[in-house]
Amino acid sequence: MAITLVNPGGLPEIDVYRHVSIASGTKLVFVAGQVAQDAEGNIVGEGDFAAQVEQCYLNVGTALAEAGGSFDDLAKLNVHVVGWTADKMPALLEGISRAAEKLGVTPAPPATLLGVAALAAPEYLVEVEAVAVLD
Repeated sequence: MAITLVNPGGLPEIDVYRHVSIASGTKLVFVAGQVAQDAEGNIVGEGDFAAQVEQCYLNVGTALAEAGGSFDDLAKLNVHVVGWTADKMPALLEGISRAAEKLGVTPAPPATLLGVAALAAPEYLVEVEAVAVLD
């Protein structure tokens, strides 16, 4: 496996992600920010934050599979949320959990959550970009 995820001693242990991703592979995969669109370009979950998170993660999974990888190969995730407030955390975790169940994975790479003013279209509530390392 090209990726080892670690929570080093001296840093708080976080359940939903690891602080460090150690990559030993040779093929880097950069996945563009994925929004809540299906394969036909239709918006999924308009106005439903958890549904949009789920679709974004499913789209990342699809992109990784095309490159020959999976969530096990993720080195880093960036999650951009329009108008982020802490009360959105349960819906974020719900969307991630639903996607993880469908994908059969436990996504826990280092992740950065960024609150943003807007995304490419006003219907988008979240965008997820990824970096993976494959052998």
